[in-house]
Amino acid sequence: MPVSPPTPIAYRAFLFDMDGTLLNSVAATERIWTRWAMRHGLDVAKFLPTIHGVRAVDTVARQNLPGVDAQAEAAQLTVEEIEDVEGVVEVPGALAFLKSLPPTQWAIVTSAPMALALRRMEAAGIVRPAVMVTAEDVSAGKPNPDCYLLAAQRLQVAPQECLVFEDAEAGIKAGEAAGMDVMVVTATHTHPVVTLHSQIEDYQDIGIEVDERRMMRLTSIQ
Repeated sequence: MPVSPPTPIAYRAFLFDMDGTLLNSVAATERIWTRWAMRHGLDVAKFLPTIHGVRAVDTVARQNLPGVDAQAEAAQLTVEEIEDVEGVVEVPGALAFLKSLPPTQWAIVTSAPMALALRRMEAAGIVRPAVMVTAEDVSAGKPNPDCYLLAAQRLQVAPQECLVFEDAEAGIKAGEAAGMDVMVVTATHTHPVVTLHSQIEDYQDIGIEVDERRMMRLTSIQ
């Protein structure tokens, strides 16, 4: 069931984060980052909540570890994540919902590198969209809005005509900073989310209507 009613506003484009929003990769991600944190003597319980929704290179750099090359560490972590997709599955209803959308009016905007994004999408059964923005496409990752603004540009739509689907704080802030409306997806959350944005648990009870101007509006499926 939706946590709050779908927004009645019509949009030209939907922009989806990937991990935690379209697919659940929490188990695989945390397996790999736990090992990395332990190797570097970090407090795993405090560290793991900080990794979601941001680029690996930014997470590593933020630790300010002496002698650690953030780019090299992030590249190795990506290799490990590509090799381990056990348990990566779609967020319930995501595949059917994506298939219902006009193919030129949605994009995936992820903090993952392209190779990892495609591997996880394959594992979850998600088909690559015409437009994807990945870690390599921007110099500053979420919560910087550049990734979402780039996706709007590639779809040739105005930022204010976009609805962002996000699960993580950094991504929510990126959508806000881009001047876009945000829908928070809570399927992978272990604690209630305090937000002024509309929320859905997953995609099982929502659909869309497309009007004569090709504007999309979310609807509830009863």
